Amino acid sequence: MIRLTLYSRIDCPLCEEMREVVDLVAREVPLSLDVVDVDSDAALVAAYGDEVPVLCVGGRKAFAVRVEPAALRARLAAELR
Repeated sequence: MIRLTLYSRIDCPLCEEMREVVDLVAREVPLSLDVVDVDSDAALVAAYGDEVPVLCVGGRKAFAVRVEPAALRARLAAELR
């Protein structure tokens, strides 16, 4: 199972959009998702700032702001190799 972390904010339309893409792809690819509110930690705000949402795959930053389902599927397939 692939571990994803979504760094997001409350009431963030782009964050909700990225979460929907992850949920869609999760129907096909086994993964676990942790959602982290960047505003809960000053270090996260400093690290991600205006770049939110950020999606990390296996602990590494993979996408920022937007992701298309095909791009996420390809990235996850690479992770499984």
